[in-house]
Amino acid sequence: MSLIINPQNLGTFSSRRHRRLICWDARAATALDNWLLILSGRSSINLVLKTYSVAGYLQGMPKQTRTLLHSCAYGISAGLAAVAFQLGITLIYKNGLLALANESKMTFILGSLAITLGSSLIVGLLLNLFCPVAAGSGIPQLKLAFWKDFGTVPFRVAWVKFVAGVISIGGGTSLGREGPSVQLGGALASNLAGMAGEAKQNRRAACAAGAAAGLAAAFNAPLAATTFVLEEIIGDLNSRLLGSVLLASLLGALAVHGIIGKQPAFVLKDVDTPTWLAYALTPLVAALAGLVGVYFQRFSLSLRQWTKSLGKFPPWLLPVVGGLITWGLGVAVFCGTGKMGVFGLGYDDLSKALTGETAWNIAALLLVAKFIATFCCYGFGGCGGIFSPCLFFGGMVGIVVSGLVGLEWPMAHADLITLAVVGMSATLGGVVGAPVTGILIVFEMTHEFALVPALMLGALVSQSISRKMNRENFYDALLVQDGHRIEKVRPPRDLLSWQQSQVADIMTQGPVVLGDLTPAAIQQMLKTHPYERFPVVQEGKLTGVLTRKEAQTALAEKRPHKLEPATTCRAEQTIRELQTLLINSTTQFVVVVDDNGVVQGEITLHDLLRAEVQKAES
Repeated sequence: MSLIINPQNLGTFSSRRHRRLICWDARAATALDNWLLILSGRSSINLVLKTYSVAGYLQGMPKQTRTLLHSCAYGISAGLAAVAFQLGITLIYKNGLLALANESKMTFILGSLAITLGSSLIVGLLLNLFCPVAAGSGIPQLKLAFWKDFGTVPFRVAWVKFVAGVISIGGGTSLGREGPSVQLGGALASNLAGMAGEAKQNRRAACAAGAAAGLAAAFNAPLAATTFVLEEIIGDLNSRLLGSVLLASLLGALAVHGIIGKQPAFVLKDVDTPTWLAYALTPLVAALAGLVGVYFQRFSLSLRQWTKSLGKFPPWLLPVVGGLITWGLGVAVFCGTGKMGVFGLGYDDLSKALTGETAWNIAALLLVAKFIATFCCYGFGGCGGIFSPCLFFGGMVGIVVSGLVGLEWPMAHADLITLAVVGMSATLGGVVGAPVTGILIVFEMTHEFALVPALMLGALVSQSISRKMNRENFYDALLVQDGHRIEKVRPPRDLLSWQQSQVADIMTQGPVVLGDLTPAAIQQMLKTHPYERFPVVQEGKLTGVLTRKEAQTALAEKRPHKLEPATTCRAEQTIRELQTLLINSTTQFVVVVDDNGVVQGEITLHDLLRAEVQKAES
């Protein structure tokens, strides 16, 4: 289909009915809607129509073919975005802080202060003026969008995350790029799905595929990216989205292979099978690394909660506070040791530590300084993730333990490497609550199969400690801190667990309550609210339910209104009990009350069916 529309006549398409005249199905119309919303009234309207034609062509394809093409598009675009994100960070960091490190100490101190202040200030303004959701790692926010918004993510999340993340991490903030790559990839794929005609309630596959491709490109680890999305975001390793996620993850990894190279993130030389000493120390290292992760989560979220209580302090200045703390610690460590690991990702110092070039006391100093800098950056609202810092923490824990033990017993180089990577996997897996991902990420980043048995043993120990000491993983705890209920974010996946869910999970809170039964009040209520049923509360007690039909009839006949008996339940009752109440209700309407009879919410049959559809689609 081909159309030429003059931009001045764009108003012709102002209604859905007009757009339907040139669209052969609803999904093609949706594609045109999305594009016109983004670019309406611009000279780029011809591009809109060309893309709309492509979208309409795709919608006419068989479903399997269309899904395959969409997955490829999501994977390639998210992978390229993650690669551009990585290159941007590297460009700013190398030409900024890293270049200053070769100058005099005074030049480095003053120059790094200017870069830290400037970048933190820009990031604070970007996040608070345009998109606060882009703060932090972005994975909890993407998880929330996947479940509550069906995978729909506004485009501003993508561009703010990209710009703020590049400036923040490139400017030296002690946070990682992997989490932002996940949110960036998921947001970009979600918007591509909209341009291709996917309705807003049908973008979960795109969101998950883009997230996997972004993480695969960031870590050069497609298997770990797939398992992470299935473990953490979707919460089901047998999800029907597995094929799309796996394909997109593969294409994301190929994108980074083609542009940057296929080499692993950490090159380990002469890795032999570890000795019995390494296996004997593995539980100790995993336990210590797990404890570091536990307290990192507690300190980060406690500081984040405290900053929310700072009513008069400008929120756009908070990242500057975190940046200044990082600058102070980073400068102190650099002047004393020549190490830059506190700034940015810290991968250069971690790589050197894995080759045995870092003494245990220097590793301990880097661990403490990086730990403080990272939880301050995250707690004060910086833009960046926690993957890279967690790997750094765990690696340094392994180096410290190896160095201390080496003072009494000779440690083979293979044992040092093994304990370091065990620490990396243990801290990451414990913090994010995804042990399989922790194992696979370290394995794919090193390409050393000899390390896998020790990684698995370390994962068992760290998971036992982290789950015992923290009720939720880092991302779920952050969502709970923001007022979300995890059982509502991630719905049940089987009928039994669904029926055992609580009424509070699906009820509509703050219902419109009718307290005045005078004709004028009822007329105003009907005019203001389009609802079919209204709970009636008089003298603080629920007396019944007034239907719209009865209200209109009584007003027309000028007679008193007849109330239907109110069917009530408690918020803690189960969905199974609610279903029986709805069936027996004369109005197919249940009012949720507390122990004192005060109205808390309402549920209609439509609410129940809508919630069941959402569960089925998940």
